Amino acid sequence: MTWNVNEALVELLGEDGCLFHDKKGRPVELPQALAPLADSHGHLTHFRKNDPAVALARAALVGVRLLVVPLDPVGDAHDAPATLAWLDRVVAQAAELLDAAEARGFAAPVVAGYEDVPALVDNVRIVAGVHPYGAEAFLGRGSTERSDAAFGEASHEALEALLQSARCVGVGEFGLDFGPYSELGPEVQADAFVEQLRLAHELKLPVELHLRDEEDDVHSTGHDLALEVLRSEGVPAEGCDLHCYTSGPEVLEPFTRLGCHAAFGGAVTFARSEDIRVAAAACPAHLLLSETDSPYMAPVPLRGLECQPAMVAYSAACVAAVRDEAGVSTPAETYQALWNNACTLLRRR
Repeated sequence: MTWNVNEALVELLGEDGCLFHDKKGRPVELPQALAPLADSHGHLTHFRKNDPAVALARAALVGVRLLVVPLDPVGDAHDAPATLAWLDRVVAQAAELLDAAEARGFAAPVVAGYEDVPALVDNVRIVAGVHPYGAEAFLGRGSTERSDAAFGEASHEALEALLQSARCVGVGEFGLDFGPYSELGPEVQADAFVEQLRLAHELKLPVELHLRDEEDDVHSTGHDLALEVLRSEGVPAEGCDLHCYTSGPEVLEPFTRLGCHAAFGGAVTFARSEDIRVAAAACPAHLLLSETDSPYMAPVPLRGLECQPAMVAYSAACVAAVRDEAGVSTPAETYQALWNNACTLLRRR
């Protein structure tokens, strides 16, 4: 289908010019960000309902100035050149759409003191890595067409191409997943984890980790094994991010002692996520990050919708409020930390 900027503009602004509506179609107020916003982990390749270019333009209009897009050579980016060319087109379309929106009086906000921050369309980055679900295929240990040795070799070549991209700022997401949707055992996942962690060390890149424990969450299997690996192999000097952090402060503490960041997304806003909010309050300010993991886990008050990078505005506002209520830091200090940490960890090479 041919992309049309006028049709995209209608999708972006709607009839009322409000950027967000809840699942019942009611306008939703946008929190005021006190610094530029960063989505340190947002999948543009996984949308089912949203146009990626429109989602990117909407993010710019709410104040997002940095987006990091994860790409997986086993999953959504097996053809690395085609995927990178697609991302370039999406960014170009978003830039065209933002020009059209500005002609209608809608422009990306500029926070005082941050006037020199690049526009979002100039600050879309990627990380590249193999999700735990793809560990067997990546290692070429399976017997199917998508997990034999030839497929594993092709996946390694695709990963290398992604990591060489000028947009690339890290290795990820990779890690360990022992949740209900994982069909792979700990050995193959750990082997893929170690291989990619060593690659990050070799390339001097930070990592974004996906860690999920067993469903009952009584035994922190994934986090415990990850700690063993990080202590054995070493945390990359360039940094480590626990992407989509959804556990409590007691699980987070040994990772922060190793210098790992924690990224909080939509789950921090959920009614039953008090333990995550406590972790967000307890996380050292210099290790705090914001993300969406879009299109998954849209934050309150937009639950039930497909998540977009723009929705990081609500997760960041929640983290700022939680830390303010706990007496840890003012909202302005939290927003500044979220922005500065993302820029430091996920800086352009």
